[in-house]
Amino acid sequence: MTRVVLVHGFTQTHRSWDAVADALAPEHDVVALDAPGHGELADVALDLWQGARLVAQQGGRAAYVGYSMGGRLCLHVALAHPDFVDALVLVGTTAGIRDDGERAERRRDDEARAARIERDGVDAFLREWLAQPLFNSLPAEARGLEDRRTNTAAGLAASLRLAGTGTQEPVWNRLAELTMPVLLVVGKRDEKFTALAHEMAAAIGGNARVALVADAGHAAHLERPESFVEIVRPFLDQR
Repeated sequence: MTRVVLVHGFTQTHRSWDAVADALAPEHDVVALDAPGHGELADVALDLWQGARLVAQQGGRAAYVGYSMGGRLCLHVALAHPDFVDALVLVGTTAGIRDDGERAERRRDDEARAARIERDGVDAFLREWLAQPLFNSLPAEARGLEDRRTNTAAGLAASLRLAGTGTQEPVWNRLAELTMPVLLVVGKRDEKFTALAHEMAAAIGGNARVALVADAGHAAHLERPESFVEIVRPFLDQR
């Protein structure tokens, strides 16, 4: 039975994967993890490389599936601990901001967000975070607000400062090191990350392919969990 490790996105917890985990469980050994700064690891403050080591230790050898921030964590697991990763599924994921100026601007934005979380609290920040155009197509019932509210201001702020896209070292020049099968999943409506997925697939090489989830935006696995599983299950079953 293939072991599958699921890693969630920023402001979520392992419970955000419940629908996907339940669908995959009959044929796979599914483990959903909390990322540093989230859920039961709210007090754990780590950068992406440190977080990747923890994820690998907790997940063991498996197929790794990560969404957005969780995808960046899984990508770092695959680069730093390739023997742990039999296959890699990256959902709405980037290999980092290549332009130094843009990355510095994002780092400033992430610091400002972290300060607002600490000042205004988790509820207020979640309203701001989910109001972004990135989540326009995410229905209210799929947002998992109750779950997101279990996170702490300190944990989320630390995650932004240490593992946000602004502080992430771009790893585009290392993507060709990935020799395991890689599936890059993106919502068809998410034009920015669709372009990034194709760029990443080209940089990885022939062992990578892109799959689009119809009628979905950035959080494709939350918006269309059944369609997402239909795409991911055959990929995992090939392992």
